[in-house]
Amino acid sequence: MKVPTTPKKEILETISGVTSEHSTYEFREQLSVNVPKENVVEVLKALKEDKHLQFNNLVDITAVDWYKESERFEVVYILYSIPQKWRVRIKAIVEEEDCRIPSVTPVFECADWYEREVYDMYGIKFDNHPDMRRFYMPEDFADPETGEQLYPLRKDFPLMGIPGSLPLPPYPEKYGEPN
Repeated sequence: MKVPTTPKKEILETISGVTSEHSTYEFREQLSVNVPKENVVEVLKALKEDKHLQFNNLVDITAVDWYKESERFEVVYILYSIPQKWRVRIKAIVEEEDCRIPSVTPVFECADWYEREVYDMYGIKFDNHPDMRRFYMPEDFADPETGEQLYPLRKDFPLMGIPGSLPLPPYPEKYGEPN
């Protein structure tokens, strides 16, 4: 069964009704649309409420750390239209200096947990989130020397972690069997 091709023209018309600042990227018939972070809530709402598109399912929110001086983080929203069987990715750039983006929980209630996960792993804060706190890591997960909060999926986070920040599990290959 062939999956229906996502209607790029209709999606871009709907997004253009919210913001003229957008760009697209397609790979393997998957459409991604980059929008300013200030317009994310309105863009997702427009795509959800459009009678033809009906992007009524927020599948996931994640982030990418490009580890660049500008445009370091990209927040990615994956939407799915259950009736139409279409997918689209909406992306927004978040700068490291202003690591914030509006919460989309008013549009998709399920965004609550996804946004908390992105905050916990990348340190991107979601403005007006109903319960912005860590999801996996302890609230006091910070560098023992500087007290600075740590975010494990950032590219500058050490692969073996920060010594003393959390106890590591046994490593018998290196240290022998634990006593």
